[in-house]
Amino acid sequence: MDRTITVVGHAAIDLLFDVENIAVHNESHPIINYDQYYGGGAANIAIAIAILGGKAQLISAVGGDFASSGYEAELEKYSVDLSLLYRFHEEKSTRAFVFTDREHRQSTYFHWGASVKLKELEPDEVDFVHLATSDSTYNAKIAKKAGFVSFDPGQDLVTYSKENLECILENTDILFTNRHEIQRVCDMTGKSLGDILNMIETVVVTYDASGSKIYNNGIEITIPVVPVKALDPTGAGDAYRAGFLLAHTRNFPLEVCGKIGSVVASFAVQNIGCQTDLPTWEVMKARYEENFGNFPEMN
Repeated sequence: MDRTITVVGHAAIDLLFDVENIAVHNESHPIINYDQYYGGGAANIAIAIAILGGKAQLISAVGGDFASSGYEAELEKYSVDLSLLYRFHEEKSTRAFVFTDREHRQSTYFHWGASVKLKELEPDEVDFVHLATSDSTYNAKIAKKAGFVSFDPGQDLVTYSKENLECILENTDILFTNRHEIQRVCDMTGKSLGDILNMIETVVVTYDASGSKIYNNGIEITIPVVPVKALDPTGAGDAYRAGFLLAHTRNFPLEVCGKIGSVVASFAVQNIGCQTDLPTWEVMKARYEENFGNFPEMN
């Protein structure tokens, strides 16, 4: 039976705008088109795990508009466990506003909404937790309680205090970062990459089109990207983590976990929207075999 993966962080509504130009002070430019999608790193990962056939639980703070937005029904459609969701009816749910011009330059505004309440809360004990972008105080609290901790600070790393970051790292079993974030983790803690690798059993660093590297007990494993025609890179990292973590709970070797993560990420970039084209386990296996050969049996 699958182990439940609890994912902590944002369930955000993403509003993506195509504009002529990014406005600066005292300017106004026309919006060419805009679309609304369901997003937020934690919810992206939870839904991807559920579509793959795993057991996902979401811990997030949501506002009174969460049900009327349709997002709650979307998560329930995929059987994501919402029993630990925090509901603040007087608050708005989290939203991201992303403006992209014709030169593909972006300007992003993020409204935390109900998520600002997380720092005041005392988390429940959970078995296997993945800490996505979220409030650092809450993440530090739950990291000390969980049986197994996966941590992805993401873009919220700049909001972390050194104390909270070190507390989480001391309790982390798997650390996910990109090449910029791992350097920032080192700078914030005063540790070298070697110190981090000695401290945490498994560290996964993504390198955009160059794939990812998995560091584990002195071993370095290189994972290539799965080549597809990419329309939108947003959500690729979340999809990678979902595939990797589900494979990890199913006791696949780390190299296979990384390859599964890479395959799931290839689906996420094929369409606009982080949750638009995520694969089932069988669909993932077919593409895995197209790129990496025979799919291994579960241990």
